[in-house]
Amino acid sequence: MIDLPEVVRTDKRFEIRVGDDVAFAEYRLRGDSVIFPHTVVPEAFGGQGVGKRLVEAGLAFAREQKLWVRPHCPFFHAYIAKRPELHELVHPDERPSLIKA
Repeated sequence: MIDLPEVVRTDKRFEIRVGDDVAFAEYRLRGDSVIFPHTVVPEAFGGQGVGKRLVEAGLAFAREQKLWVRPHCPFFHAYIAKRPELHELVHPDERPSLIKA
C-alpha cells in the first residue's frame, strides 16, 4: 500500500493522482443537487480505499454546499445504500432506490 495524496476537486470531478494513474468521481451541478454519474478507480489503486475516499469527498462537498445528492454512479449508490445515516443527503425523489426490495 502506498501513501495516497489528498482528494482534489476540479470543476468536473474529484481526483486522486499518483504518477500517471488517476482515480476520479465525476460530478455535475444541477439546480439544488449534485449528480455523481461515474467513478473510475484504476487497478493500481485497488484495495486501498480510494473509491471510499472519493465518495466521502463528494458527500462532504454536497454537505458544505447544501446540495442534494443524486447517486447515479453504481459505486456511489451502493456506498450510500449500505449506510442509512447518509440517506438524508439523497434527493427525496431518489431515496426509494436506496431501499432493497
